[in-house]
Amino acid sequence: MWKVNINCDQETWKLYGANFKQMTASYPYELIGSKKLPDGSRIMSYKVAEISDVESFQEECAKFAGFTTDFESL
Repeated sequence: MWKVNINCDQETWKLYGANFKQMTASYPYELIGSKKLPDGSRIMSYKVAEISDVESFQEECAKFAGFTTDFESL
């Protein structure tokens, strides 16, 4: 199991948040954390089973300018 962390700032979320939510809805990954920080930035974490899925998920997230991702083992 893997945890994929996605970060973006407030302006980026305003521009792409709805599209990002629509994109993630098409994946069977579990949202395990979502936090809006005081500065308006967002941190979201998803649980993903396979490393190949992690890589493709990160590529999809990177299509949104200003979104950054990393991952770690669970």
